[in-house]
Amino acid sequence: MATVAITPDQDVISGEIFIAAPPARVFEAITDPVQMQRWWGASDMYCVTDSKADVRVGGKWSSEGVGVDGTKFRVDGEYLEVDPPRLLVYTWIADWTGALKTTVRWELEPQTVHGLHPKGPERAGTGTLLRIRQEGFAGDLAAAAEHSEGWTRVMEWLVAYVERGETIETRR
Repeated sequence: MATVAITPDQDVISGEIFIAAPPARVFEAITDPVQMQRWWGASDMYCVTDSKADVRVGGKWSSEGVGVDGTKFRVDGEYLEVDPPRLLVYTWIADWTGALKTTVRWELEPQTVHGLHPKGPERAGTGTLLRIRQEGFAGDLAAAAEHSEGWTRVMEWLVAYVERGETIETRR
């Protein structure tokens, strides 16, 4: 389950979740535009209809989509740090927040996964502790709260996709 919090100064959102998949698999899911369109969204909220990603420092990315009510949206940014499969940092400029420009940081930390066997716990594989941080809200509580709720959903959708193969169409 995702945990997400907003700092008291309302400038930073931070969240984390455990994903039972290696960091390389998680990194792929968050940087591959084809995969992002499969999991980022929900049929009763919004869907990403087009994504582009030039995943390198200075490279640009964008996502376009449509809400369930037909409202179109766009988010753009530039990659600031790229260190696969451990770190991804980029700017975030959403058309629904005006001139607000924030920075999103994804940290992927490998975690040993243990399973129970007749002779006791044994290493079963590698999972990922995912930490997300978005900063730059400058006290805009409405935008911070909206994005906080959004990151909670996004992390849960990512887990469903990476762990169970659930897409926007198949997720319940």
